[in-house]
Amino acid sequence: MVRSSCRYRAKTRGEDEQSLRDRIKELAHRHKRFGCPRITALLNREGLKANKKRVHRIWKGEGLQVKRKRRGPSGEVVNKAEYMNHVWSYDFVEDRTESGSKIRFLNIVDEFTRECLGIEAGKSMGAKEVIECLEWLFLTRGAPEHIRSDNGPEFVARAVREWLKKENCKTLYIEPGSPWENPYIESFNGKFRDECLNMELFRNVPEAQDIADAWREEYNEYRPHSSLGNLTPKEFAEILSADTAPPSASPNLQKVEEKNNPLIPSGT
Repeated sequence: MVRSSCRYRAKTRGEDEQSLRDRIKELAHRHKRFGCPRITALLNREGLKANKKRVHRIWKGEGLQVKRKRRGPSGEVVNKAEYMNHVWSYDFVEDRTESGSKIRFLNIVDEFTRECLGIEAGKSMGAKEVIECLEWLFLTRGAPEHIRSDNGPEFVARAVREWLKKENCKTLYIEPGSPWENPYIESFNGKFRDECLNMELFRNVPEAQDIADAWREEYNEYRPHSSLGNLTPKEFAEILSADTAPPSASPNLQKVEEKNNPLIPSGT
């Protein structure tokens, strides 16, 4: 064989453009509710040279715009989380099976790391089930200093309040009719409904639990967050766990951004 026939042929600009275009469409198809900034972050995490303007041009040309949801009122968060396990928040989200039976999902997040600590599915969930979920998380992760919620009957139940008091966890109840006072769990619930519940059909609770668990794993380990320097919640939590600084000292996100991602879109 003639050696000249084996020479490496570099990709042309057109081939490189088509490869990027194909990958953008592939990611957009897989993550139907991800917008252009988050797709750009995923491309950069994969090591592709994805300039924001270039991705936006391809994104727009392919008609991949995602309809934006209207934001509700915003306000100052009381007792804003300053470190891991400082403030958790929890809330219920409801859906239905194919046959019309109601399913409830109890979602629990760490407000600082943005980790989803748990999603528990059930037909009916009261104070007993809330305590059981928290008991397991407190045992495996440690108890938070505060836990934020609305005034739903499951969260204000005497059994829950007394159990949390025994665990030295203070409750933070938002004002009735003011979901914007609990922005982290509200934002998470919106993503959970938009990216999971609205995309799936459940035959029963066990199947719903399996699908929710798979989505939670992807949310924690794959989905980049611009508010975390385009790290995933798991990556961010691992950096915090390895940090020897005092717990009240927030990690230097600027250094994290520079180390991990050259292109950091703003927002949450």
